[in-house]
Amino acid sequence: MDRPWDVDPSATFERRLGKTAAEVGASRVGKDCPEFWELDNGDVAVIGRDATGVLGDRLPEGVGIAPDERIVVVPGAQFRSTMPDVTQE
Repeated sequence: MDRPWDVDPSATFERRLGKTAAEVGASRVGKDCPEFWELDNGDVAVIGRDATGVLGDRLPEGVGIAPDERIVVVPGAQFRSTMPDVTQE
């Protein structure tokens, strides 16, 4: 079955959304910090901790995860810091 959306493998990282994890006090500076990035095609990439194993069996009714999807958790303060960078079309 075809999906109405899929990852564009040619997309590139265009700009960080919000503050870094270090800026909101959720991480030290380093390569292992959560991030939000807008891709050049308008999609958003989230770098965070894979929590599929610990949260996957607690999903609300009607919510599912495809075999190629993961539950990604990031600090709430960092997510909220992205709001000024997110525009509505």
